[in-house]
Amino acid sequence: MFNNNKLTPIPMVDLKEELYLIRSPIIETLGDVLDSGEYILGEKGEKLEKAIAKYVGASYGAGVANGTDALELSLKALNVGDGDEVITTPFTFFATGEAIAQVGATPVFVDIEEETYNIDPAKIEEQITEKTKAILVVHLYGQIARMKEIIDIAKKYNLKVIEDACQAIGAEDDRKRVGSIGDIACFSFFPSKNLGAFGDAGMITTNQKKVYEQICKLRNHGSKEKYYHSSIGMNSRLDEFQAAILLIKLSYLDIFLHQRREVARRYTDNFKEFVKSPVIPNNKAHTFHQYCIELDKRDELALELRNYGIASAIYYPIPLHLQQAFHYLEYKEGDFPIAEKVANRILALPIYPMLSIQKQEYVIEKVLNFLNSGL
Repeated sequence: MFNNNKLTPIPMVDLKEELYLIRSPIIETLGDVLDSGEYILGEKGEKLEKAIAKYVGASYGAGVANGTDALELSLKALNVGDGDEVITTPFTFFATGEAIAQVGATPVFVDIEEETYNIDPAKIEEQITEKTKAILVVHLYGQIARMKEIIDIAKKYNLKVIEDACQAIGAEDDRKRVGSIGDIACFSFFPSKNLGAFGDAGMITTNQKKVYEQICKLRNHGSKEKYYHSSIGMNSRLDEFQAAILLIKLSYLDIFLHQRREVARRYTDNFKEFVKSPVIPNNKAHTFHQYCIELDKRDELALELRNYGIASAIYYPIPLHLQQAFHYLEYKEGDFPIAEKVANRILALPIYPMLSIQKQEYVIEKVLNFLNSGL
């Protein structure tokens, strides 16, 4: 049994333990990049783009600097801009709404489902106007959204669908993976992601050749041919070091996802009678970037866990419609009651592929002790 009398921290994610497993191939591939003298948009990047596209089932992949840039570039590539509206969820990381605002469009929020925390398709149509250009869907925590219903709505109103899959690489619905379902999809390889670089990195996937070509141009200052610029773009290129690292880590991804699911299963087996734990609809494969429970005394449990050296986190404490940066949209408290309720109750527990059974049992023990204490 894990003994934590010395309060050895149990973090949300332990990247050092992962590195112990893959250190040798990582060092070797970094040496290959150094020897090549090729550091931006090189051979490793091209291989990664093809490998990620193949993994998710898309025709094309384009490496970019980070997940936030992926969102902004995707909107630009689909000609979303001034005067347009983009429907999305208020319960997500800030970058989702930020990217919409950065291209000059207006975020239009729709409340979430209580079970999955993803945008509720049943509430989308009532928010569609003549200005609506796209639906930006977030696959939150690694749980795929109800894409069939969303795609049907998009076709009915001739809207584009952008997948924010930054937390969800490998997530599936009836064996179809995120990144291949909408018009375009965005991935983040931030270090703590299920597929994480050793710095910032991102990827865009699509099945549309023209969209892919536009992304490649926009990420490179709007230039297809060096020093000739046909549009205003940005500098958002994936470097060779990160691409090389991600190629190594991609070969471990399915193993790591399996281990995450095992960690999640053990949590759910122990907690499902006491708190709200993740629900996985039929035919869907959750990747558990986060494992979240819901309870009334969320803050008290977080403090209790911290006293025992156990990390926890709140994703996310303030929905986007209540963020100060979006005050100009004139939303108010109560507009999206489910998102607001969840924000006050949700707590993420440690989850990563190398989380030992002993350490997890310690976390489970302390959570159950708290729940049974009636505090």
